Amino acid sequence: MVKTMALFFLTCVMALFSTCLPLQAEEVRLELVSIPAGSFLMGSEASVDRDNKPPHTVHIAAFKMMKYEVTQALYRSVTGDNPSYFKAADLPVERVSWLDVQAFIKQLNMKTGKSFRLPSEAEWEYAARAGHADRYGWDGGVEQASLSAWFGDGSKERTHPVGQKLANDFGLHDMHGNVWEWVQDCWNNSYAGAPADGSAWTTGECSKRVIRGGSWDNDVNYLGSAYRSWFSRSSRYDTLGFRLVQE
Repeated sequence: MVKTMALFFLTCVMALFSTCLPLQAEEVRLELVSIPAGSFLMGSEASVDRDNKPPHTVHIAAFKMMKYEVTQALYRSVTGDNPSYFKAADLPVERVSWLDVQAFIKQLNMKTGKSFRLPSEAEWEYAARAGHADRYGWDGGVEQASLSAWFGDGSKERTHPVGQKLANDFGLHDMHGNVWEWVQDCWNNSYAGAPADGSAWTTGECSKRVIRGGSWDNDVNYLGSAYRSWFSRSSRYDTLGFRLVQE
């Protein structure tokens, strides 16, 4: 029997391209998806926002990414804490700063013996696009947004359990909407001089860190794969969460 149902995150299904790691016996399992190597055009020429210009080709090495945003069950199992405003084990953890995430990563790596980290901004966009060159990481544009993301009026002004919306073509859920996701990069207000090898941009305004994907509190225009914004690395809001990649 499961020892603590409140801490049980997911029943881990061993499927093609996914890997499961138990964190603590009978409590939480962490599911990863293998993201293939490839190249893509990062950014958008069409956007009115110059922050995601100029579009540039980026080469991405293969990596593994969490299938879901980090849940409150997972966060609590590692840290013993749950800072979230909306409380439930299967909801994404929120009210976590970029600095909080760094502390979580250290604890997670100690517990698992693995090497987890935040994705770079390029890795995040590549994973969110899942092979799509258009605005969103799904077919059908704005008309299909409600099938793939929690946002705007459809969110009922709150977060929702991970994995309820359709996965993208890489098998990742909630890459758009639900909560914004921290990435590793420092903020730069254009892509002039950005890395082309998929690594994080570690120069610029490093007291500010990039967030991606939009949240339950945003309209569909914030959900675009190329859309980017930032918060202070110490900011904690009920719209801010994260997911990790494994080396």
